[in-house]
This record gives sequence, C-alpha cells and structure tokens, in this order.
Amino acid sequence: MDKRRLGNSGLAIAPLIFGGNVFGWTADEATSFKLLDAFLAAGFDCIDTADVYSKWVPGHRGGESEAIVGNWLKARGNRDKVVIATKVGMEMPGIGQGLRRGYIMARVEESLKRLQTDYIDLYQSHCDDKEAPLEETLGAYQRLIEQGKVRAVGASNYEAPRLEAALKTSAEHKLPRYDTLQPLYNLSDRAGFESALQGLCVKANVGVIPYYALAAGFLTGKYRSEADFAKSPRGGRMPGYLNQRGRRILAALDTVAARYQATPAQVALAWLRDRPAIAAPIASATSLSQLDELVRGIRLTLDAAAVAQLDTASA
Repeated sequence: MDKRRLGNSGLAIAPLIFGGNVFGWTADEATSFKLLDAFLAAGFDCIDTADVYSKWVPGHRGGESEAIVGNWLKARGNRDKVVIATKVGMEMPGIGQGLRRGYIMARVEESLKRLQTDYIDLYQSHCDDKEAPLEETLGAYQRLIEQGKVRAVGASNYEAPRLEAALKTSAEHKLPRYDTLQPLYNLSDRAGFESALQGLCVKANVGVIPYYALAAGFLTGKYRSEADFAKSPRGGRMPGYLNQRGRRILAALDTVAARYQATPAQVALAWLRDRPAIAAPIASATSLSQLDELVRGIRLTLDAAAVAQLDTASA
C-alpha cells in the first residue's frame, strides 16, 4: 500500500489511522486486540491515541487507551511494525494540563510507561496552550527528540495564526516543528479547516491527519431521524449534523454510493483521503465489520463527477 509522508518528519504511513479513543470505552481490551490485529493485517500501520483517553468514562482517569495499546504491543511484539501517535496537553484529572516544559516532560514518561515502549513516533500538542511560550513547548520537544523518546511532533486543534506562529518559532530558533496537524475535518465539518488552515498546511508541507473523519458516525448514514440518536453513545452529537444541509449531504452520499456499489461511509472516507494536504484520516471502529468498512473506503477511488457532487452538497 502506498505510504504518505507526514510533513518533513521522515515518517510515512498507510493512508488510514486507527483512532484509539474507543479503546477502553466502547471497545474492551479483547475487542481492541482483535481490531488492531485486523487493522495491521489489512496493510495499515498507524494508531492514534492520547493520555486523556478515556477520562470521560465513569471511573476512568485517562490513560486507559494508551494502556490497551501498550498491552497489545507487548503481546504481539510488533513495535517496529507500527507508528504510534499520542497526545499531551488536555486536562488529566487531578494532575493538570497545558504545554509548559515541566508538564510535558512528566506526562511523556507516563505515556511511555503505559505504551510499554521506549519511544513515541509522533507526539502531539493536543490543544493550544496560549499561556505557554511556543519556544518553551518546542524546546521541551527538542529535548525529548534528543533523548530518543520522541521521533516527531505535531499539533492538534490549533488555529491558523497559532500554527503559523509555531512554525515561524521553529524556523527562527532551530527547534523541532509541527510536522502534522490534527483538526476536525470531514465532509460535514469543512469551514474550520478549509478557511485558513488548509492553505497554510499545503504551503508549509504539514501533513494533515483529521479526526472525526465520519463526523462521529453521521456520515455512515445511520442517523437519519431523532429516533436514531439512541443508536450509539455518540448519538448525542447528531442534532448538530441532522439539519437541512446534513440531509443534503446524506442524499449526495446515497447517490454516489449507489453508483459505486459502496456505502455512504466508504464514499465519505474516499472523499476526505484525497483533499489537499491530507495525509491520512483518523477513524475508529468497534467491530470487525466497521473496520472492514473503513478499509474499503480508503481503497475506493471517486471520479471527478462524484467529488463535485459531494463538494456542492456539502458547501
């Protein structure tokens, strides 16, 4: 399978990333192992997680997803076959949050321990911390790279002016740069990324790895009425999608899917994979059938007419 480069980092991955937010939440450890085994067997190699996953589950404190990934890595002995991406910066209950040097240096040790590895391939600032000087944050990452604990760094949820400032800081002070950006971006959520970030990432060669590639499940087509919202824990997000525009998007997905003998989810992923600056969408699965759906979507190629139809419906 063709690999896609993550900015200037030297890392290259297959064009689909498994979103680890489900591990320890809607997928228990046994299910997570099966999903990761199948993901690797299908030719993919990058797993994205974060220290805070899944603190929102009653009784959890964060780190549950990293721990499952670490147990899988140890059980399979396949660390050299996968690219592990994790994140730091969001609030850890009872610990803190942010991107100051001391906080990063402490949290990375905990992530490494949970992941049962000596290094993290892609370490990402989970959200911007305007109280932390960019030079301090990037300096902490430089130290981790020098120590061999991190290979490359990325940003998540950054607005264009702050990402541009971070890239400028890296260049001026000869510090590691954010080689990836993880924004909210999909066929339904377009404006936030396409307004300014897309052009910046293309110009600066920042590899984009968008999360919620299927809009929390909306683009699968399984949420078509309020009665459908109870179908999964993510149904609570659907009222923001199921409006006049959302129904127009679903109709276009249905039409294109019928022409390709595919599903709406597969079409939505194929559309996203080929957008400017996109390296690999991040998507989650909680069953082998859902994972198969993701794989088929990444392998689907849309023609110009199909892309134009989806562009118009989601404009």
